[in-house]
Formats: sequence, structure tokens, C-alpha cells
Amino acid sequence: MLGWRLLVSAVLIPLLIGIFMLDQQAGKSAPYLLGLCLLLAVRANYELVTLLRTRSFEPGYLLTTLCSCAIVYAGWFSHGEHGLESAMLAFALSVLLLFLKACVLYRQPGKNMETLSAELLCITYVGVLTAVTMQLRWMNGAAAGYFALASVVIGPKSGDIGGYTLGRLFGRKKMVPLLSPGKTWMGGFGAILGACGGCWLWLNYGPRLFDSGAQWAALPTWWILLFGVSMGLVGLIGDLAESLIKRDVGAKDAAALMPGFGGLLDLLDSILYSGPVALLLWKLL
Repeated sequence: MLGWRLLVSAVLIPLLIGIFMLDQQAGKSAPYLLGLCLLLAVRANYELVTLLRTRSFEPGYLLTTLCSCAIVYAGWFSHGEHGLESAMLAFALSVLLLFLKACVLYRQPGKNMETLSAELLCITYVGVLTAVTMQLRWMNGAAAGYFALASVVIGPKSGDIGGYTLGRLFGRKKMVPLLSPGKTWMGGFGAILGACGGCWLWLNYGPRLFDSGAQWAALPTWWILLFGVSMGLVGLIGDLAESLIKRDVGAKDAAALMPGFGGLLDLLDSILYSGPVALLLWKLL
């Protein structure tokens, strides 16, 4: 299973970078990335709705998917200039729409607030986090945006690989056994080490893959280390956050997408959780 996870990651990361490079040629409108994110939102929302349909939670798939896609699309409305503002407006309108639905369908006390809360979680986790993460596409201009965006994919996913590898090979002491029995302290160290290694390679050699590479000066080592440690830690927490959802509803994995990885949420959890932190670091540093 370890070899399979490493093989799939080794294929998916270069494939995604290839999509980034293709989409860069299409200009700042980023149509390929928009299509990819909408497809991811549709699938991820399906998995989250399926997970949350337990006990008194009965979130609606169609409406939450439309809201999540609207939030993601709004982030593209002005091609990064006011992307967060547009996405937050779409989110606010989606909240109003979900409350309206709850009011119209209300019949008796018992599960209305639980269902509404589950739907709000869906559009926040899928729609808002995706829209915020994708704002990295326009960081430092359309030409250099994919360099920043790829860093939030490579950092956390390298951390996933490092954490899984060291955890399986050398992990003994459990980190949070009640929440995620497979997580060990050695795996946590591996996540930070893997993220630092992936970020160092990408931030040093990644610009050469894009037209903007000649315009980038070498980044300070302390910046790369700070970014790598942050992606490793936050990506690990993102994995635990999804584990919280699954454990609380009594599920082992989200709806299976491919062997060895579970569902799409199991692939995206660390990236979605790391995205806002990465955007903050890029803006500040």
C-alpha cells in the first residue's frame, strides 16, 4: 500500500503541474483551472454530503453543490483583482439561500438546525476553501501565479508522502489515537521534513518551468524553511480535520475514488486546509 500511494502521488503531482503549465498559456482567465476546480467541487461536495447524511443530518446535494460552484466561480469573476471579495459575496448569498430553504421546508422541530449546519459546512469546506486557495493563481501577476499555486500542492502533498512513509516504517508512538489511530509522532516529523524538502526543490527550481522564471531571484533559505514547516504542520492538521468529520459520523473513508487513497476529500484535505495559510504567507512575505 505504501508503494501504491507513492506511485499515485508521483503521477498526480506532475500531471497537475502540467495542467498548470497548459493553463498559463491561456492567460489570466485560467479556464482550464476553473473547469478543474468546478469538477473537484462537484465531487468533493458529493463525498461530504454523503458523509454527513447520518443521524439527524440530511444536507441536500444539489443546492449545496450549486452554492459551492457559485462561490468557486465568483473567485474568477475579476481574475484575482477582487476575487476574495466576489467569493465572500457569493458565500453570503449562499448562506441566505440555505436559510430560505430551511424556512420553506420547516415542518417540526428536531433536525432543521442540524441539516442547515451540515449544508453550511459543505459550502464552507468545499466552496470557500477552494476559492481562497485558488487566489494564489494571481499572486504576483498572472504570469507567476502558478508558481505560487503549485507550492501549496507540492508542500502539503510532499508532507503527506513523508509522513506516511516515516510513520509506516518507524512510527511507534501514537499522536491522536482516538481521532486518527494511524498518525504517529514520527509520521508528524516526516510530514514536516517532506514538506520542507518538497518546498525547497520547488521554490528553487520550479520557476524554470514557467516563462516568469527569469524574473525570479533566489528566495531566502529562511523563507523556504518557514513556508515548508508551515505547509507540513497545517497540512497535517488538515488531514486531522477530515478525520474529525469521518470519525464523528462513523465512516472510515470518504466515497472511494481510487485504491489506496479513499475519496477525493482524502486527497484534497491537506491542500484545502493549507491554502488560506499559504495565501497569507505569500502576501506577507
